[in-house]
Amino acid sequence: MGNLSAPTRILNALETIATYQTSQYKQSGMTYEQKITNELDFWKFKTLQKSSLFSKVTDSVQKKINSYIPDKIHNAITIAIKQMVKAVLFGSTFTTSKPLLDLTLMHREALVKQKIETYKKTGAAEGGITGAGGFLMSLADFPLLLGIKMKMLFDIAALYGYDVKDYRERLYMLHIFQLAFSSKEESKNVYLKMQNWDELAHKLPTNIDEFDWLTFQQQYRDYIDLAKLAQMVPFIGAAVGAVANYKLIEKLGKTAMMSYRMRYFSLQSIVLSQGSTSDFRLKTTD
Repeated sequence: MGNLSAPTRILNALETIATYQTSQYKQSGMTYEQKITNELDFWKFKTLQKSSLFSKVTDSVQKKINSYIPDKIHNAITIAIKQMVKAVLFGSTFTTSKPLLDLTLMHREALVKQKIETYKKTGAAEGGITGAGGFLMSLADFPLLLGIKMKMLFDIAALYGYDVKDYRERLYMLHIFQLAFSSKEESKNVYLKMQNWDELAHKLPTNIDEFDWLTFQQQYRDYIDLAKLAQMVPFIGAAVGAVANYKLIEKLGKTAMMSYRMRYFSLQSIVLSQGSTSDFRLKTTD
């Protein structure tokens, strides 16, 4: 065991996990696909659900709080988000692994969950440090956290087998981001755009100016402002920053998994309707 390389040990561990999970699903009479289909259906239901009274009150409180925040702070956050969006769409800001091929969906998702856990810990540590630094360092947390989230999406996309060098894949990641950090109503709009993504890929915008980055940054800023404002308060900023970042990354990770599952089943339907499985991107297991 001690002579095995790190990648080999990881693959061996994944094989053990997959074997155990497969036996569990068989005992329960469910396949892995059936299990995640149930999870996906519930997530879709929650996403398309009408806004609750609490959600409406929260939106109202958010707007009130925003009115008290100086314009220069709003502008600084807006500029940071705009620059990051452009970097993601056309730049080479992040380096990531090549698309992962020839693994079952169960294996892929085991790796994805490990990756999300790593980023949750990274984000919590970053939030704790900037939160402890007071007001100015808390301001720096916005672009730093945004970068951590984007890097995680790049890694998750590659683990699901997608080439992030493709502009359309980067657009999909930005839609995942919008879906995770938008109001209830805007989330519904984004979700509807993401349905049947691969069928409509040829209609996607090829110019950065056609992407609605203004709505993107406004929705993201409004979503995280309420969670992150307490980070600027002396004495409690470090704890609040760590917890807020952890939860925000956790939400994005779950949204990404559900989004790629939705795409997986959509692709599966397309391939099956054409009567061939030779080009189906992801393998699965029972």
